[in-house]
Amino acid sequence: MHWEPLTRLRIPRRMTGIALKPLPKAWLAWARQEVVPIGVFLAIASLLLMFVEISDEVTEGEGEVDWFDRGLLLALRTSDPADPIGPRWFELSIVDISALGGFAVLALLTVISLGYLAMLRKWAEAGMLLVATLGGALISEGLKEAFGRARPDLVAHVVETTSMSFPSGHAMLSAATYLTLGALLAHAQEKRRLRGYIIGAAILITLLVGASRVYLGVHWPTDVLAGWCLGAAWALLCWVVAAWLTREDRRKVEA
Repeated sequence: MHWEPLTRLRIPRRMTGIALKPLPKAWLAWARQEVVPIGVFLAIASLLLMFVEISDEVTEGEGEVDWFDRGLLLALRTSDPADPIGPRWFELSIVDISALGGFAVLALLTVISLGYLAMLRKWAEAGMLLVATLGGALISEGLKEAFGRARPDLVAHVVETTSMSFPSGHAMLSAATYLTLGALLAHAQEKRRLRGYIIGAAILITLLVGASRVYLGVHWPTDVLAGWCLGAAWALLCWVVAAWLTREDRRKVEA
């Protein structure tokens, strides 16, 4: 009896009336429909939960959070609380990085990006960016007034500040703006490497801006952590809504 090698066997495309799809494509389609929405929901919920936990600890004002805030601020100073560690050029560089999360820079970047999206008639994307930045600013200012946490008085401030401390507006708004812009740019790229690089760059800028606020002594570390969590959750939520609104356009392109 002649046995045909298994590598030569042909599996029919249809068995018992059910069309078989290539396994990778089938798994990818299932992941997009089931796993991705669940993962996004869990990510948003986790970030919001972290923000709530931090805010509860900050409200109590004692324990490990207070030790963490004070310890890290003092670790970034020399024996003189008014002198940050590192040479003068490094301190000035941190000031420049911190400016990337300032209101003026983010507002200018948002306006330029909105103009670009309007020229392409990407109205849903433009709306998402506007909601992410403007909504993030309103949420940040509202929470600052609600919590009323004072700025750190443990070390000298390298730059001038006027608003309250919790959550960090620079950390939250940089997360909301840069992560949203990163998602928009990455969505337009076909290569996975480029998408990963763009998202990675957006995350890096967000982290550097937040860390700079602690180094400059104008925020407690927990202010920045809370701003990162809330800003990332807000940017992710805006992206989900925009993706849902443009789902019909994507289906037409794929068809």
